[in-house]
Amino acid sequence: MAYNVKEIVADKPSRFTSGHRMCAGCGAPPVARMILRALKPEDHAVIANATGCMEVSSFIYPYTAWTDSYIHTAFECAAATLSGAEAAYKSMKKQGKLPDDEHTKFIAFGGDGGTYDIGIQSLSGAMERGHDMTYVCYDNGAYMNTGIQRSSATPKFADTTTSPAGSVIPGKMQSRKDLTEIMEAHHLPYVAQTAAYLNFKDLYEKAEKAIYTEGPTFLNVLAPCPRGWGYPTEDLMQINKLAVETCYWPLYEIENGKYKINYKPAKKLPVEEFLKPQRRFKHLFKPGNEWMIEEFQNEVDRRWEALLKLEEMSNKE
Repeated sequence: MAYNVKEIVADKPSRFTSGHRMCAGCGAPPVARMILRALKPEDHAVIANATGCMEVSSFIYPYTAWTDSYIHTAFECAAATLSGAEAAYKSMKKQGKLPDDEHTKFIAFGGDGGTYDIGIQSLSGAMERGHDMTYVCYDNGAYMNTGIQRSSATPKFADTTTSPAGSVIPGKMQSRKDLTEIMEAHHLPYVAQTAAYLNFKDLYEKAEKAIYTEGPTFLNVLAPCPRGWGYPTEDLMQINKLAVETCYWPLYEIENGKYKINYKPAKKLPVEEFLKPQRRFKHLFKPGNEWMIEEFQNEVDRRWEALLKLEEMSNKE
């Protein structure tokens, strides 16, 4: 289904409002705002938010940027907390304590620290139990709120405060975890990877599909960080674009096991176009470090080719 994003923005009130303290150029606020715009105006929502940048910057008691019911949870238990709320809601419906025409959707937000790492156990449990909820990971590739420490979402060779690029190590030594594929291994009805790119169309459509698909669903959304990645604040959307056009961050979805790549670049850009504008990768461009760019490119190519094969194989009759 095609969407006119301008009409959506004009016709639907923002359920993630201005006044939050997120940094200029942060990728998380536009992600949260557009995902919540996918809700039907008449539907209520319960939001669970793991500790992280978005939580500490959007809910400073008694002020909040959220217009829906909001629960701040500890780092590791956004999915567990929301699954409890969803189970209580179902019980109240069954007991007749809520009207039949009352519709509430359950959405969790967590950064990569609270999702890839600390919260993966509760996330896995909630997904396996089959709760009717959507979990959104806003992936900024490190523990940005606590000081730009590496996470398992941090790409290889990135300079962080706990994987500093220098004479001993060239940044983080491990490749990033593929959480989207880990969630697909839970056999969920809907899993998707997206970004704020292509006029937000991909992000909005996948958010709507995830929220209104019955059962547990998962969205992995790229959310660049100007402080941790080291790009000018006005370049947020350009960074998103380069992540997609180099196939570092492919846009794809998986419905009941069938893969669909939503965007295939007409001309796939070399990954150095994505790396170059970011301070965390500046050491890769020093003489003698060309091998790092080559290794990074090889890994991007390997994952892209594997994704193409998964799309082909999963759609064979």
